[in-house]
Amino acid sequence: MAKQSIFGRISQLLRANINALLDQAEDPEKMLDQMVRDFTNSIADAESAIAETIGNLRLLEDDHREDVEAAAEWGDKALAASRQADQYRASGDAANADKFDNLAKVALQRQISSENEAKAAEPQIAAQTEVVEKLKTGLNAMKEKLEQLKSKRSELIARAKSAQAQAQVMDAVKSVDIMDPTSEVARFEEKIRREEAKVRGAQELAASSLDAQFEQLDDLGELTEVEARLAALKSGGGSQGAVTSGAQG
Repeated sequence: MAKQSIFGRISQLLRANINALLDQAEDPEKMLDQMVRDFTNSIADAESAIAETIGNLRLLEDDHREDVEAAAEWGDKALAASRQADQYRASGDAANADKFDNLAKVALQRQISSENEAKAAEPQIAAQTEVVEKLKTGLNAMKEKLEQLKSKRSELIARAKSAQAQAQVMDAVKSVDIMDPTSEVARFEEKIRREEAKVRGAQELAASSLDAQFEQLDDLGELTEVEARLAALKSGGGSQGAVTSGAQG
């Protein structure tokens, strides 16, 4: 996969608004799992791309350093050849003087060539260095966001489990709520109340029956006294009592 496409994917993932995506998702937990996988795979690809890019950068830097060193060496050789030519010329040896001047020129040409190669590589090294730094920054940001995703996923799962546990507790509480008219406890309590009312009714009924019996006894007493007086009248006792009462009057 090209480094630019990896860098583009990293940028896209980093710009993603996790909360907004979760709000739109039908299954936030599943979406978080997918995002964790995407980030993990992208991080692996980015690490591979960065390693390759750094390797290429180090090769460029090695070549640049060799060109710089070569330019310095050819400069030293050009100086040495030029001095040798001057010595031959001073001694009157024109042939060797020209020979070493020519060697100095060759050395200078190679110095210039090495300097040009080193100079030409510098923009490429700078560009590669910038890419490496961007990839490193993006990689670190992705790793941080991956940890955020994992934390968000753990939080979401914990909240879901908590909500489920609360719902189970509420269901359990509701099932034993004695104020619930549909519960067995409420129906059993209503049955007991009716039995208690029935007992009170029986007690009231029994009490009213006793009162009636005592009233019958009172009536029976009055009737008994009437019968006794009637018997006395028939035996004459009642008439004597009545006459005696009239004589005294």
